[in-house]
Amino acid sequence: MKLLRKIQDWGDRHHPQWLDYFRMLLGVVLIWKGIDFYRHMDVFSQLMHGSMLGTAVSISALAHMIILAHLIGGLAIAIGTHTRFFCILNLPILIGAVFFINMSAGIFNPYSEFWLSSLVLAGLLCFIVEGNGVIAVDREAVVS
Repeated sequence: MKLLRKIQDWGDRHHPQWLDYFRMLLGVVLIWKGIDFYRHMDVFSQLMHGSMLGTAVSISALAHMIILAHLIGGLAIAIGTHTRFFCILNLPILIGAVFFINMSAGIFNPYSEFWLSSLVLAGLLCFIVEGNGVIAVDREAVVS
């Protein structure tokens, strides 16, 4: 627990302002993918069914949970509230997307989303450490 607090304190003290714009973009990308998944639910369900990720729960319930996590998490990350929590919430989804969905589809195929999923995963990992930043709804006073 002490290590987690040290990481959080370091992230709060060493947060450049330009990183906030990247956080907002990350949130918008998550919202966009959540809307895209909802609009193409049949294709999304087939993709998940083909990767054997939905064996423990129904594919439809898992798809709706992923969409909800992307929409709510993306909004919270974009406006800068509870950023670390929503990054951790979306982390297993993106790990599954990078390693199970996109790797099996081939990373060098045309229109492969491996690179986008990898960038979003890297962004989530970055903001688990960095936190909200300066431009955020629940901005905390940073002690220098």
